[in-house]
Amino acid sequence: MSLKNYISILFAVVFLSCQQDSDSLETLYSLPNKLKEVSGIIYFPNTNLLWTLEDSGNANAIYALNLENGKIEKTITIENTENIDWEDITKDKEGNLYIGDFGNNDNERKDLCIYKIDKNLLNIESVVPAYKVSFAYPEQKDFPPKKTEMFYDVEGFFEFKNNFYLFTKNRSKGFEGTAFLYKIPNTPGFHQAVLMGEFQTCDNYNHCVITSATISPDESKVAILTHDKIWLFENFKGDNFLNGTKTILELDHFSQKEAVSFNDNDRLFIADERTKSIGGNVYNVSIKKLKSKS
Repeated sequence: MSLKNYISILFAVVFLSCQQDSDSLETLYSLPNKLKEVSGIIYFPNTNLLWTLEDSGNANAIYALNLENGKIEKTITIENTENIDWEDITKDKEGNLYIGDFGNNDNERKDLCIYKIDKNLLNIESVVPAYKVSFAYPEQKDFPPKKTEMFYDVEGFFEFKNNFYLFTKNRSKGFEGTAFLYKIPNTPGFHQAVLMGEFQTCDNYNHCVITSATISPDESKVAILTHDKIWLFENFKGDNFLNGTKTILELDHFSQKEAVSFNDNDRLFIADERTKSIGGNVYNVSIKKLKSKS
C-alpha cells in the first residue's frame, strides 16, 4: 500500500470516528438530495420556514425548507445575479433577506457583495434584488496576498442595526486561528469594510475555522460556528461583540458544518454538507445544554 493511500485511509478512519452521535445535537431531518452543499441557513418563526442556499457552482437560487419534514416548500431564482460563491444568508428585523456573495477561497476576488431580497417578494418564483452592497477590505493590498496572509475569505455574517458584521475564514499557511470582524453599512453602493477587531480560535484548521455566524432574536448572543464547536459571545455593549464574554461550546460531533441560525434565544439550528454518507442534516441544539457540559 502506498503512503498516500495509507494516509487517505487513516484520515477516513479518524474522520468517521469523530463523526459520532452526540447527545447535544438533535438531528431534525436529512436535507433534500438536491441540496448537497448548503452554505447558510436563516429561520423565520412567523412562517416556520428555514431559508437556505448553496455555494459556488450551484444555482442562483434560495430555498425554503419545511421545518417539520425538511422538504423544499419554495424555490426562488435570484435574477440578475451569479452564484460566484454564496456563503451565508441572513435577515434584518423587518424580515428582508440578504445573500452573502463573499466566498473568497483564493483571496483574489474584487467583486465581493451582498444582495438584499425584499420580504414582500418571498412568495414568487423569480425576483430581482432590491439592491446590491459591494465592498472591499482596505487592509488587503495584494490579490491574492502572500500565502501567510490569506485572511479575506468569509463564510459567516449577520445584520444588526442596519449594518452587516462579517467574520473572516482564515486560509493562511501556518493557520493559527486569527479571525477578523468587519463592519459594512446596510446601504446600496460600494463601501470599504471597517475592521472592528480580531480574535483567536485555535491553531487546528479542521476544528477552528469559521464557517457561519448568527445573532439571537433578542440581540444578546452571537454564535460563531466551526466544524465541531460554537464560539459564543455574550454581555457585549452595542456592536462591541468581541469584548463580550466568550465561551467555547463543544458539540462533540465532527462534520462539515457550514450553517447556523438561532431558532429562539436559546436554541440553534445547524446544517452540514453531505460528504459521501456523512452529514447532510439539519440539527437542533440548546445553548443552555451545551453550557451545562462545558
